[in-house]
Amino acid sequence: MTTVAAGVIVRAGAVLACQRRADGHHPLQWEFPGGKAEPGESIAACLQRELREELGIDAEIARELWFTEHTYPGREPIGLHFLLVSAYRGVETNRAFAQIRWLPVHALAALAALDFLAGDREFIARLARGEISLTA
Repeated sequence: MTTVAAGVIVRAGAVLACQRRADGHHPLQWEFPGGKAEPGESIAACLQRELREELGIDAEIARELWFTEHTYPGREPIGLHFLLVSAYRGVETNRAFAQIRWLPVHALAALAALDFLAGDREFIARLARGEISLTA
């Protein structure tokens, strides 16, 4: 099973969503920034590395919000860890996506309306139902 870390970055009442590029896997679908852990790498260290690479920020990880396992067709299963980013240094700069967008937390239906990766959809549904809190 591949370990994947997804960063839930909240700033001024909005959460950061990222749209994948058209030329990669799952083209133009939305996701939370993050990626696959390298051998021996902790989930938090993985997310910090990925956020530096993808957005140019140094993140502080508050806690794990939720975990799920998901299998995309034709792929090996992933263990998907959603981690709350409590703070970060630097200015988020899009280095890896078609676009990035801040979406209001109070309007979580806006997240559900985007074409998110299948592995993220249950997390978004749980957020919308108030089952997961975005407080540190």
